[in-house]
Amino acid sequence: MDAAPGLRLDGLMTVAPLAGEYAGRQRAAFDRLMDLSTALRTARPAANMVSAGMSADLEEAVAAGATHVRVGTAVLGVRPKLG
Repeated sequence: MDAAPGLRLDGLMTVAPLAGEYAGRQRAAFDRLMDLSTALRTARPAANMVSAGMSADLEEAVAAGATHVRVGTAVLGVRPKLG
């Protein structure tokens, strides 16, 4: 970030992974994001935003400590897939 003075790191974001170590384990994935966020804030105290979860798993994200969630489907309903 020091090499890019025009950018501001406000925090971290993730969605629950569909594959890999955390697939099907949303809470574990969100807990890991919180661990990463805590470590990041030691070097960048202003990077305090944690965006995690969507409509289907927002409870797990909030329980893990997310400060932002994406709830498009809960508000707008299921939308057609692109492509």
